[in-house]
Amino acid sequence: MTIEFSDFSFKYASQEKATLTGINLRIEKGEKIVIIGPSGSGKSTLGQCLNGLIPHAIKGTMSGSLTINDVSISGLSMQDYSESVGTVLQDTDSQFVGLSIGEDIAFALENDMISQAEMLPIVQKTAAMVDLDDLLEHSPYALSGGQKQRVSLAGILVDDTDILLFDEPLASLDPKTGKATIEIIDQLHQETGKTVIIIEHRLEDVLHRHVDRVILMERGQIIADMSPDELIVSPLLQIHGIREPLYISALKAAKCPLSIADKPAFIEKMDLQKYKAPLTDWFNAQAPIIPPKTTETLLEISDLTYSYTGEKNALEDISFSINRGEFVSILGKNGSGKSTITKLIMGVIAPDVGQIKLNGKDIANLSIFERAQKIGVVMQNPNHMISNHMIFDEVAFGLRNRGHDEAFVKEKVLHVLGLCGLIKYRHWPIEALSYGQKKRVTIASILALEPELLILDEPTAGQDHRNYTSMLSFINTLNKTLGITVLIISHDMHLVLEYTTRSVVIAESKLIANSPVSTVFSDPTLLNRANLKVTSLYTLANAIGIENTDGFMQQFIKSEVAPS
Repeated sequence: MTIEFSDFSFKYASQEKATLTGINLRIEKGEKIVIIGPSGSGKSTLGQCLNGLIPHAIKGTMSGSLTINDVSISGLSMQDYSESVGTVLQDTDSQFVGLSIGEDIAFALENDMISQAEMLPIVQKTAAMVDLDDLLEHSPYALSGGQKQRVSLAGILVDDTDILLFDEPLASLDPKTGKATIEIIDQLHQETGKTVIIIEHRLEDVLHRHVDRVILMERGQIIADMSPDELIVSPLLQIHGIREPLYISALKAAKCPLSIADKPAFIEKMDLQKYKAPLTDWFNAQAPIIPPKTTETLLEISDLTYSYTGEKNALEDISFSINRGEFVSILGKNGSGKSTITKLIMGVIAPDVGQIKLNGKDIANLSIFERAQKIGVVMQNPNHMISNHMIFDEVAFGLRNRGHDEAFVKEKVLHVLGLCGLIKYRHWPIEALSYGQKKRVTIASILALEPELLILDEPTAGQDHRNYTSMLSFINTLNKTLGITVLIISHDMHLVLEYTTRSVVIAESKLIANSPVSTVFSDPTLLNRANLKVTSLYTLANAIGIENTDGFMQQFIKSEVAPS
């Protein structure tokens, strides 16, 4: 099916200005397109126009034209859309319809009146494709964020629509599962010839497989429509706040010339040997890194074991400590127990065995509120944290609860909103924000309270590189100037490499590593156990014969991290 936007604009009913302006875009049947852009650029709004949420569920004013297979969307019912476009949404909770994973996957088949005898093998095969075949009886709401995303993916794979739309499909997935997801999408594209549209921040991960074109959006307009190779060699990614592939950053750091002929968008297609001399010279010219030493323990976790069911342990005999002022990451596959650690620290659940100490004192008898005075937690889904209608009030909420006067609250809130890139939205209602912008609001509301320990669960989900770099630079400043210790739970390999010094790695509910980040990322066997993957930095160093891949990554991190 051909999709065509002609001078298309859209303005939400709740806003004064148009979110999409003058969109001209044609997508041919069978193309594979990636749409990228900063948070709030209009990517998701464009997707909502494609799947019928606009105008059927979300009201606003449209101008220009949008046709799907030469039929204007004004003449399409929601049923017409559902038969043409299958969508995996970024906010997976809003997409579930079944009480179990099996029911959710089978929903489209039931609507098509397929018999249960035919349905069961289709559901089982589809679930196996996304590694959910052992969880068919589980509730989708009880799953981790990445598992939920896979349920949504399976739900559209069983239906036979001509257009597949993926809105941030990698946002909550661990790297290895994300890689498999891109491979599944690519396999579907090749085998079925369906039109595939992927809206995503993680450009390097999407480019694990072939893409026909990349559409770059900014402020509701299309800035570029070009091949991946053309985009990579252009300055557009840096200008518009999109993270370029790690290996490209390393090649640029070593001043290696790049051209479209080099096929730079796909590392597997590049002749990396031609860059061996400049990369080796760059690496050898760097000064050795002396890691900072911190000795005062802030958080100590000892022999922690917890089971949700009383049968299988979500965490088993976990022990590690975090020193004051450290920037530490917890890594592992979806469902490995990473978020369970956060719940135990918060006091939402209590350990079956083990102890948690803060500043040397056992916190077992402290309430959730008492812990929250010293430990700030930013959850993965911003919709689970927001309790106010207006952005200013949400960020001010904790400060007002502490009894601060309004003058202090206003000064503090405006300061934090500015640092988080939200100052211009201070009078906006929260529902007018994108998912990524909501994420920044929740982080701002916690940062305003200046906790001793800040825990961020997937802080970059739905965030573009420019915004999360600004945010984490601010957090880094708090870390250095106020001594706030930061613990990040993330699948974002770029984030972990650039900002954290040490990684605690969990696999199958057990701790399998507690080492410097560069050491962890230089161990393919360890990464595979944790459902992670080697970075393109490791691939690059390995390909040109640099044996000290750990040192190569350390030097890259040193060259990349902005001074705080």
